[in-house]
Amino acid sequence: MTVNPPVNRLHTPLPKIGIRPTIDGRYGGVRESLEDQTMDMAKRTAALITDTIRHACGLPVEVVIAPSCIGGVAEAADCAALFARENVGVVLTVTPCWCYGSETMAMDNRIPTAVWGFNGTERPGAVYLAAVLSGHSQKGVPAFGIYGREVQESSDTTIPDDVAEKIIRFARAGLAVATIRGTSYVAMGGVSMGIAGSIVDQPFFEEYLGMRVESVDMTEFVRRIEKGIYDHAEYERALTWVQTNCPEGADVNPAEKQRSRERKDEEWALSIKMTLIARDLMVGNPELAKKGYVEESRGHNGIAGGFQGQRNWTDHFPNGDFLEAVLNTSFDWNGIRQPYLVATENDAMNGASMILGYLLTEGTAQLFADVRTYWSAAAVRRVTGYDMEGAASGGILHLINSGPAALDWTGELTGTDGKPTLKPFTQITPDEADACLKATKWCASVTEYFPGGGWSTDFTTKGGIPCTMFRLNLVKGLGPVLQIAEGVTVELPKNVHDVLDKRTNETWPTTWFAPTLTGTGAFTDVYSVMNAWGANHGAIAVGHIGADLLTLAAMLRIPVDMHNVSPDRVFRPSTWTRFGTSDAEAADYRACANFGPLYR
Repeated sequence: MTVNPPVNRLHTPLPKIGIRPTIDGRYGGVRESLEDQTMDMAKRTAALITDTIRHACGLPVEVVIAPSCIGGVAEAADCAALFARENVGVVLTVTPCWCYGSETMAMDNRIPTAVWGFNGTERPGAVYLAAVLSGHSQKGVPAFGIYGREVQESSDTTIPDDVAEKIIRFARAGLAVATIRGTSYVAMGGVSMGIAGSIVDQPFFEEYLGMRVESVDMTEFVRRIEKGIYDHAEYERALTWVQTNCPEGADVNPAEKQRSRERKDEEWALSIKMTLIARDLMVGNPELAKKGYVEESRGHNGIAGGFQGQRNWTDHFPNGDFLEAVLNTSFDWNGIRQPYLVATENDAMNGASMILGYLLTEGTAQLFADVRTYWSAAAVRRVTGYDMEGAASGGILHLINSGPAALDWTGELTGTDGKPTLKPFTQITPDEADACLKATKWCASVTEYFPGGGWSTDFTTKGGIPCTMFRLNLVKGLGPVLQIAEGVTVELPKNVHDVLDKRTNETWPTTWFAPTLTGTGAFTDVYSVMNAWGANHGAIAVGHIGADLLTLAAMLRIPVDMHNVSPDRVFRPSTWTRFGTSDAEAADYRACANFGPLYR
């Protein structure tokens, strides 16, 4: 299995990060003495960013540094013009000294902005930081303030760990904001079974994310299948790959409802064609233009999409589980490549959540799942006789859904420590991808759910993977709200897992999740987490990215109603403190309401 090179498959260009070295504008000794130190500070910051972060597509992040230090409004204007030409979508100002705040500050309130004021006593960089952040607040341009905890010598060229952490958190979240802008959510179908998340709210995508919604009726799949509007050579290659790498699992349907071998083979063929068509709808396919389908070859510039499936489609055609699982995975018949984000049941709010996790984890595969069941330790003991320990001792959540769980979530990928993890496609080896495939069975769909047939992935995620479950919800009169729960995957003994799994649907992929408890609010216990969850679905990303999500949500003006991130990791624009310091959650709501959607 080959590893595909990184490529930007969208029509929107990748954003760059701009660094603005600001300086005391007074010539005659002051400015001249600070030029080298200030520009060096910008260069070191750029190196930190480029050495640490990559775009989700795998390409390196580009940093644009203003060609001269900015001592006044003329140089600030020159810098703004340069950044506009260079597609800069994130702006970071750095300085070791006093500067003229309102004359040197960045003024675009739609571009994520931060200021690092050097904590040194020789020159008042921290004084400028306070002054310019005040200016940002007064002018309605929320900015993140970065200020090291410890005083440094003016000759110290290191970036302290606490400063570096904030720079990277800001840059990563800012790139997510800028990358999303101008892309599309491709709604393939409409509302699935009355699920509110699949009532696609176009104003939300437009005003909060800067995206557009592209709606494609599901009859387009029928048209493309019947007219052969897909790459036939790729279809044959995919069919061979499936026959080799996708072993069938148990058919749990009653004997009288099991489909024939001929029917199952037809379902495989249709499932593969549906996968090709969904991908082509999202990002296009130049091969279609060679067949005379120029319009279809261009796609809809989709960073994510959703497949309605149930019930209008799945009552007659195979379900979308293969489509969703394979596209969300970091590899297929074309080799190892970046995932495509597809939300099952066209749950656009969970699809939008997956976009956030995908961009904050440099393109790792996201897990889409039902937040299905809370199992207390007592209930597990009653049903199985097993006493859960460690992270699971307070209870677990059963995350399970029929198809869209990316195969990366088998846990067969390993980190540098040899433990199960997930990682960007550029770091996945062919052997690891093969292990994920071997850990997955493809089970004939349960006919009472899916009369049209299809396939469901069956695997169980390995334990010990740090991860974060999160979800965007819409509230009438309030708008979008984000909820976050950091935790870890749990591995149960097979006999215990089997007993619990068979109580729902044993042919679906399972992830056992234990959220980290704080003892307060929604995180008093695991039951409280389940009870406070805002919808039937959740998006799950590898790693404890709650702090990054908080920063990103603030940039997008989306309040967070529950999270278990420790206060020392929370990083929001400095002006958020003007809305209250004793209750950060309430202040977040007030600040987001005050500034409103980023693109309204």
